[in-house]
Amino acid sequence: MTKAEDISFGYLLNDVTLLFRKHFDRRAVKFGLTRAQWRATKMLYHREGLRQTELAESLEMEPIAVGRVIDRLQAAGFVERRPDPKDRRAWRLYVTDQARGVIADMELIAKGVRKDATQGIGVPELEHALGVLNRMKENLQALDNGGPSDDAEL
Repeated sequence: MTKAEDISFGYLLNDVTLLFRKHFDRRAVKFGLTRAQWRATKMLYHREGLRQTELAESLEMEPIAVGRVIDRLQAAGFVERRPDPKDRRAWRLYVTDQARGVIADMELIAKGVRKDATQGIGVPELEHALGVLNRMKENLQALDNGGPSDDAEL
């Protein structure tokens, strides 16, 4: 009998992620935003005033990488840094009117990629798959918090 841990799926998950990124980036190029820049812009649109470190944590990215993304977004006129009134060494991040103007269009691009990716897949099937992926994510996050691991027995 096959065990769940004997089924290799990591490469498939990675391939799907890479294909999502590729197709999103191709469609979004007309706005001059990469997928990483779009994620940061979208997060700031919904949570304006974050510090760069808070944004990095929310995006699950390294602060230095987020800094480069914000630098590019600022240079392109999508994000602005404003001084933190409580800490003069820190900056708060805000989207500009230019960014607000493309949010709806970028959402349509993301929805289009999802539509293409889920062609022929029913909602119940997708919900089940997402439930399984979320449980896997929770299991792996538990390892970061000192959860059980079979590797400890090796």
